[in-house]
Amino acid sequence: MEVTDTMTLTVLTPEKTLLECTVSRVSLPAAKGPFVVLRNHAPVISSLEEGDLVYTSQGKEGRIHVLSGFVEVNENRITVCAEV
Repeated sequence: MEVTDTMTLTVLTPEKTLLECTVSRVSLPAAKGPFVVLRNHAPVISSLEEGDLVYTSQGKEGRIHVLSGFVEVNENRITVCAEV
C-alpha cells in the first residue's frame, strides 16, 4: 500500500484521544446502517450507534467498540467522537 492510499483516523472520547493513526479502510456503525470509508470518500457527518468501528492500518485490522457518538469524514480525515 502506498502512502497515497491512506487516510487519517482520529478517535476521541470525553476523557482522551483514544487513537490517531493512518488507515486504508474504516467501517463505522452509523445510525442508519453501517458504512465503509475509503480514500476520497465524499464529505459526511453521521451519528453512530452501538457497534464496532473496524479499521485497517498497515495491513492489520483493529477494532473499537463504540456505544454512541458521531463521525465526520472530510478530505481523507476521519474524526470520531464517541463514548466507548
